Amino acid sequence: MTWQEFLVESLTSPSEVRAVASSSQGLAELITDLASLDDADAVIELGPGSGVFTEKIVEKTKVGSTFLAFEVNHRFVEVTRRRCPRCTVLQQSAVHARKHLNESGHEHCDSVVSGLPWATFSESEQDDLLDAVSEVLRPGGTFVALAYVSALLLPRGRGFRRKLHQRFTDVEQSRVVWRNMPPAFVYRAVR
Repeated sequence: MTWQEFLVESLTSPSEVRAVASSSQGLAELITDLASLDDADAVIELGPGSGVFTEKIVEKTKVGSTFLAFEVNHRFVEVTRRRCPRCTVLQQSAVHARKHLNESGHEHCDSVVSGLPWATFSESEQDDLLDAVSEVLRPGGTFVALAYVSALLLPRGRGFRRKLHQRFTDVEQSRVVWRNMPPAFVYRAVR
């Protein structure tokens, strides 16, 4: 998907697409390095968009692991399914992750990778999604989420950071990837 196609999707479906561009390869490499994917039996991705993180997750997980991605935008679902046929891409909100994880034969997953722009979500949307993450992530499991540097200035961005510290035992912040549009970093949290 070209950056122009991504931007058009963002402008025509603003309630579903809350980013203005695909994440960079540098950010994809960083977030998947921090996700502890090597030995994961089950991985969930929130908001794969055009599949940049999805492709890296497929590269870094072992063959035979379960990989479910939740995306609400139908165009992005199609693009990611074509780009990453080894991943099961579901067109629905991640609040339904528990049901699909159980149907795949797993009670919990080892890692949750989020490409969602959390600062654009309301407090209640953040809570619902973080509740879903907590339900599916095993104790000791890893949750990684991108955050735009500019989001640290927004009340919802600061609220998301606070919620991470309230729900997870260990929360770290990565270096900034300046060659991403917009510049971003990764939160890494352990349940």
